[in-house]
Amino acid sequence: MIRLHFFAFASSTSNLSSAKFNVSVPNFWLLRNFDARNYTNMPLVKEFLLHVPNGTFKITFTPLLQSFAFVNAIEFFMLPLYLVPDKVAIFGYGTNRGLTSYPRSMQAQLLETIYRINVGGENVTRGIDNLWRNWFSDDAYVLNPENAKNSTPYNSLIKYHVGDDSEGPNSNKFTAPNVVYQTAKQIISNSSNLNITWSFAVDKDTDHFLRLHFCDIWNSEFGLAYFNLYIYDNFVMQINNNSDGNLIEPLPSPYYYDYVVHSDDSGVMKISVGPDKTENRISAFLNGLEIMKLSNSSDSVPLEVESKHKYKHLAVVIGAVLGGLVLVGVVVVGFVWRLKTRKQKAAENSDWLPIHVTAVGSSHSRLTEGTIQGSPLPNINLGLKISLIDIQSATSNFDANEIIGKGGFGSVYKGVLKNGLKVAVKRSESGSGQGLPEFQTEIMVLSKIRHRHLVSLIGYCDERNEMILVYEYMEKGTVRDHLYNTNSPTLSWMQRLEICIGAARGLHYLHKGASGGIIHRDVKSSNILLDENYVAKVADFGLSKTGPLDENQSYISTGVKGTFGYLDPEYFRSEQLTEKSDVYSFGVVLVEVLCARSAIDPLLPRDQANLAEWGILCKNKGILEDIIDPSIKGQINPNSLCKFSETFEKCLQEDGCDRPTMRDVLWDLEYALQLQRGAVQREPHEDSSSSTSASLQLHNLRLLPSLSSLSEVEDMSIVKGDESDSAAGSV
Repeated sequence: MIRLHFFAFASSTSNLSSAKFNVSVPNFWLLRNFDARNYTNMPLVKEFLLHVPNGTFKITFTPLLQSFAFVNAIEFFMLPLYLVPDKVAIFGYGTNRGLTSYPRSMQAQLLETIYRINVGGENVTRGIDNLWRNWFSDDAYVLNPENAKNSTPYNSLIKYHVGDDSEGPNSNKFTAPNVVYQTAKQIISNSSNLNITWSFAVDKDTDHFLRLHFCDIWNSEFGLAYFNLYIYDNFVMQINNNSDGNLIEPLPSPYYYDYVVHSDDSGVMKISVGPDKTENRISAFLNGLEIMKLSNSSDSVPLEVESKHKYKHLAVVIGAVLGGLVLVGVVVVGFVWRLKTRKQKAAENSDWLPIHVTAVGSSHSRLTEGTIQGSPLPNINLGLKISLIDIQSATSNFDANEIIGKGGFGSVYKGVLKNGLKVAVKRSESGSGQGLPEFQTEIMVLSKIRHRHLVSLIGYCDERNEMILVYEYMEKGTVRDHLYNTNSPTLSWMQRLEICIGAARGLHYLHKGASGGIIHRDVKSSNILLDENYVAKVADFGLSKTGPLDENQSYISTGVKGTFGYLDPEYFRSEQLTEKSDVYSFGVVLVEVLCARSAIDPLLPRDQANLAEWGILCKNKGILEDIIDPSIKGQINPNSLCKFSETFEKCLQEDGCDRPTMRDVLWDLEYALQLQRGAVQREPHEDSSSSTSASLQLHNLRLLPSLSSLSEVEDMSIVKGDESDSAAGSV
C-alpha cells in the first residue's frame, strides 16, 4: 500500500496550489497532470495498492512544464497476503449480464482507493483500523434515506473465525475493523417493494473493484437473513448469513463479496440491497463498502529517469522487505521539486500531519489574508464578522441538540445571539465536499444584496480554521420539509403558489436586480426556506456565479456544479452556464411542489425516475392529475392548474433559448394565483387567441397567454468562483 499526502499551502517561497506534476512507479502512473489545490483545508490523501517485486522500489515525481512537484508525506507498507485476491468475479449487466471470471491477475493491476465507506456508522479514523485506513460515513451517498435506518446490533461482539492469512469470503481483523461490522444500514420497512440504494461518482467506462462487507448483527442463528444484492439495478445474487455454506458459527461472523464492475457512461455507480420476494423473511442490510479503480500497466511510464531530459525528476527509493505484515516505511517529507532550477528547496515541514497555515488558536482570518491562490479576497464585508466565542455562546458550544439540519457544507445549528436575535448557524465540516471557495462566495454574494425573498446573512466567522455562516432563522424550515418524507404540516395549494411566487421574485432579483447579475446554480426545494409566516426565501449561494458579462456573450464557461435531478441538461452538456439554467432548476421545483415527490427516485420505473421528464410526459398525455399530491387534489382550480403546468413545461424546455426568463415565470405564477382566486382581470396586452379564464380547460393549455412571447427582457449571465462536489447530492 502506498499513500501520498498532500497539503497545499502558500509560503514565502512557494504557493503549492499552483503545482502540476505526474507521479509514477515502475509500469504504472499513480497521478497524471495532478494538482493538489486544497478546497477543504484538510490534507488530500491518495491511496494505491499494487504488487511490488523484491528489491528497491521507486516513486518518481515529474513536474509539468514551467511547474514543480511536492509531497508532504509518503506511507509505504506491506499488506496481508490475501487482503486482495488474485482472481475476482466480473459482474456484467445489460447485454453482458452475469458473472464471469476477471481475465487478468489482480496482481497485474494498480488499485486506487476511491471510496471506503462505513455503512450505518460514523467516520472511522485510522487509529482504529489495523491497516491505518480511514472509513467515512455513508449518509451522503444514500439515494433514498427514507428507506433506511442505522440499526442497533443484537450482538456487538464480532467473532472472526479465520486466520490473518486466510482467503475470503470470511473476514479477518485486517479486512475491516470491528466498528464497521458493528454498524449497518437496515431496510426500514417490512415492505418487499423497498430497496436501499447508494450512489457513487466514478470514472466512466472504467473497471472498478468492489468489496461489500456484511455481518448479521441482529440474529443469533443462521438462516434468518435473506435479501438481494443489485448493481446498476441488476440482480447480482442472494445474500444470506451462510450463503456459501462455510461460515462458522456462532454469529455474528463477518464476511464479504468481491466483484469487478465496469462503470457505464453515466459517471455514477449504484449499489442496492433489497428484500428477496421469494422469502418470507423481509430484511436487507449492508455494513461496509470499498470501491477501487483498476488501472493497467502503461508503456508510457519512463523506465529510467534521464538526467538530460528537460524535466527535473526526483525518485523516492524505498527498500522492499518481504515477509509477514511489516511496516516498510513511513517517509515524512516536505520536498518541492522545481523545473529548470538546480537548487532544490525544501518547503517548511513540521510534523507527521501538516499544521494549518492559520495556527490553531489564532484569530487570524484567511479571508483578509488571501484566497487559496494567495490573492486578497475582494469586497469582503468585515463589518459582518462575528467572533467565535459569541457563536459558541449562541449555540451552547455547538450542542448536538441544537442541530436543525445538515447540508453539503456542514451542520446547521439553531442559536440565539446576545441581542436576542434567533439565527441559523452553518458550520463547515471536514470532508463535507465544500470549503473555502463556497464560503467566500456566500459572503460576497449575500453581503451586497438584500431582498425580502432572499435569506439574509447576519454574519460570518473565520477563526481557528472554522468556516461559519450566520443567517436569519427560518422558523418553518425548507419547502422540501413540507412536501414529502416529513412530519411537517402539509401546505395547501394556495400556500404552494405563494411560496413559488416568492422564490421566483427572489431569483428574478438575483438575475436582474443585483449588481452585475447573479446565477444561483443550485436551485432546489431544500434551498428555499420558509419563515414563521411561510414567506419563501432563496438560500445557499455557495455555488453562485456573479459579475458583469461582455455584451457579446450570453453565458459563462464553467465546470458543472449543481444537484442531480435539478441540473440543466444544456449546461451539463456544454458547460455553458446562463440564467436559464436557474429557470430549468426552478421548473423542477414547480413539478416537485405539485406532485410532492423527490426530483430523482431510482426505485421507480425508468420512465418515472426523473420527476421533470415524468411530469412533462404526464402533461402531454393529459394525465397530469394522476400524479398530483393527493393532499391538494381537491383544492386546485383547473384553470390555475393549466397555467401552472404550462409554466413548468416552458421552464423545462431542452434548449435554454426556449425557456422564459424569471420575470416571465413570475408573471405566469401570479396569473395562476389569480386564476385560483377566481379574480383574473384581462390585461390589455393579452393574446387575443386565449379564451376567457372561465372557459380554460386542461386540454387548452397552449392557448394561455405567455409574457415570454411579449417581453424582450435581455438575458444576463454571469461569473465568479467555482467548486463544490455532493455528495453525495452535488455533481
